[in-house]
Amino acid sequence: MNDIRQILQELHENKITVDDAYLRLREQPFEDIGYAKVDLHRKIRQGASEVIYGAGKTPEQIAGIINVMRSHHQNTILITRLSQESADKLKSLGCEIDYHSDARIGISGKIPEPKSQKFIVIATGGTSDIPVAEEAALTAEVLGNRVKRLYDVGVAGLHRVLSHIDEIMSANVIIAVAGMEGALASVLGGLADCPVIAVPTSVGYGASFGGVSALLAMLNSCASGVSVVNIDNGFGAGYLAGMINQRCENK
Repeated sequence: MNDIRQILQELHENKITVDDAYLRLREQPFEDIGYAKVDLHRKIRQGASEVIYGAGKTPEQIAGIINVMRSHHQNTILITRLSQESADKLKSLGCEIDYHSDARIGISGKIPEPKSQKFIVIATGGTSDIPVAEEAALTAEVLGNRVKRLYDVGVAGLHRVLSHIDEIMSANVIIAVAGMEGALASVLGGLADCPVIAVPTSVGYGASFGGVSALLAMLNSCASGVSVVNIDNGFGAGYLAGMINQRCENK
């Protein structure tokens, strides 16, 4: 609803005319471009614009969606699960993309300034979990959140996570990203007084079953206040953490 509030505020301050406000409010909720129906009212309904899932889409299709979103004043656009090849092709098609290869994320436009001093902590069990953590971090930052990264603080060396106790206790939301046995989420859930979003990763040896072991361990966490997203779903964790962080800010 922030977009509607902004339009009304601009109208109140005589920055736009009644006709301008009416035109912006009566825009169609989506635009059908044949291969996609681009949701133009997502930000009004949910507080964040539609995110483009890059896997399975051609660069030409992604470029078409970006152009529609930009033509409707959506200035920062997130593309997830984007390959290096597709990112390069998008640039050749004239799309200005900031590509983050580790997170497989493309960002069209500038990451906005954080809306408050409240922050999300994103912690990983190991260095191998960083790509999923970066997907979460960049998603949260694109949504206007402040993020603090605590990487390689897994329970195999518990002193590493305890050395960051001040950040953990000051966080508004924590995202715990871990493979192997996934114990980091329970440890953080037992230390912090805020929600913990656990992200199991597919990092681990054969018996980890591609992240299923970490997923089950996190689902069975004895720490209260721990919720779990799907394996390697950094985007889902970053999006949810951003919603929680900003909802707390608005209270």
